[in-house]
Amino acid sequence: MPRSRNTGDPGSLCEDPLPWLTWIACLAYFLRTQAQQVLFNTCRCRLLFQKLMEKTGVLVLCVFGFWMFSMHLPSKMEVWQDDSINSPLQSLRMYQEKVRHHTGEIQDLRGSMNQLIARLQEMEAMSDEQRMTQKIMKMIQGDYIEKPDFALKSIGASIDFEHTSATYNYEKARSCWNWIRLWNYAQPPDVILEPNMTPGNCWAFSGDRGQVTIRLAQKVYLFNITLQHIPKSISLSGSVDTAPKDFVIYGMESSPREEVFLGAFQFQPENTIQMFDLQNHPPRAFGAVKVKISSNWGNPRFTCLYRVRVHGSVTLPKETPN
Repeated sequence: MPRSRNTGDPGSLCEDPLPWLTWIACLAYFLRTQAQQVLFNTCRCRLLFQKLMEKTGVLVLCVFGFWMFSMHLPSKMEVWQDDSINSPLQSLRMYQEKVRHHTGEIQDLRGSMNQLIARLQEMEAMSDEQRMTQKIMKMIQGDYIEKPDFALKSIGASIDFEHTSATYNYEKARSCWNWIRLWNYAQPPDVILEPNMTPGNCWAFSGDRGQVTIRLAQKVYLFNITLQHIPKSISLSGSVDTAPKDFVIYGMESSPREEVFLGAFQFQPENTIQMFDLQNHPPRAFGAVKVKISSNWGNPRFTCLYRVRVHGSVTLPKETPN
């Protein structure tokens, strides 16, 4: 006969171990389930922690990078701002320097202009005579006669006043020359023996007929004679009607007083320097030369003779030069 189960009896429980095994199995199952769950949760936590650490590392790196960026960015910004500000300032300073430099140049130019204006005003205030004088003094006289001049006063030539016409009366000459206020006296005849060719520095004789005799420094075999007059461009009267026109040259023997015809010529005032060949054949040496003028270019009151040159040789040439 089978045994009946009495669950309320402890002694029966001890006698029957099945409930204990069931309870232990359930407990083990529960513990295993909890262990698996805990383990699963632990793995999840580990994964989460790992992911969190990765995210945290990325975040830390981002924070560190942002910190580094925030630490260096202001200095870079300052440099950029300084460059962005200094560049226009530097350009402005350079522009100011250029403006200052050009301002100085403009001031210098203005000063030069003021000086020029003052000079022009002075020139406008100057009389016509003074302006003409300055123009004359600045002109360069061209001289192309490359021959020795034996009628130069500086080498001993002189004027034979006994055989020379009288100088034009000063009182009459003053009426013509006084308006330019340059010459207050009549020039003597020996002015024609000097190379000064400024207007008015001439010997004047009355009318259109006169003569001058030049004593040479020594006897010379005469070949040529040169007459010179100022050009019309620098004549204060704007005319050359006082220039000699027709004239005759004579060679003068010292003793006895003999005149030897050496040629008749005509001076053209368009050519300020003219040289004439003398008819001295066979060659003879003379100690003096007479220039006899028979007409001028239209002035009825007086004739002006600026310069006379005498060319030749102190020795008898083998042949007559051209």
